[in-house]
Amino acid sequence: MAAAMKTTQSMKGMRYAVAAMALHACGAFQQPRTTRGAVALRAKPKVVVFDLDGCLWDPEMYMLSWRGGAPFTPDGDAMLAQSGERVVLLGAARDILRQLRTTDDWSATKVAISSRTDEPAWAAELLDKFRVDDMVLGSCFDAREITKESKSSHFRRLKEKYACDYEDMMFFDNEYGNCREISQLGVTVAFSPEGVTGDVWAEALAAFPSESIVNDYY
Repeated sequence: MAAAMKTTQSMKGMRYAVAAMALHACGAFQQPRTTRGAVALRAKPKVVVFDLDGCLWDPEMYMLSWRGGAPFTPDGDAMLAQSGERVVLLGAARDILRQLRTTDDWSATKVAISSRTDEPAWAAELLDKFRVDDMVLGSCFDAREITKESKSSHFRRLKEKYACDYEDMMFFDNEYGNCREISQLGVTVAFSPEGVTGDVWAEALAAFPSESIVNDYY
């Protein structure tokens, strides 16, 4: 009886070993790969770029154009437009910008704006009046591309300015068309329809670098 049990266990062990070898040959035990090959652990983008309207703040400037926008007055953490509407920073925008500007982990990263807002003067005023702790919001950015030109034009200039590859850049935008346009350049893009939330930020960092749009549910 004991000999028979030992024989059975031995046969089971051999079957498990053969199955494991087959799985290994198929790649089931291989480490996951990024879409752009092996990258250093916790790699960070060299340039992080944010859209403004509907991404960093709400409402978008065009929504205020016929009701009254500037001048804006502080109203707690928000800004009050002449129409009486409150302009607020979305999601985790304050926390993310604070992290980018004040922590050693991000000291080598540049932060930029890419916006085609209908009211660039109003956007400039908000950048001067919103606060991130003791910093003016606008001071959180190293470069501003706020023009009606294409987003691709913005990114071409940013790439040249910072002598980096598109693959070294990360972008957040609430408009899917912009996301698709910039993703095709090779930039890691995060679709942010509800603004730059903590979840979208974390997902983008985990995916970087990525050839596909982060948070793409289309």
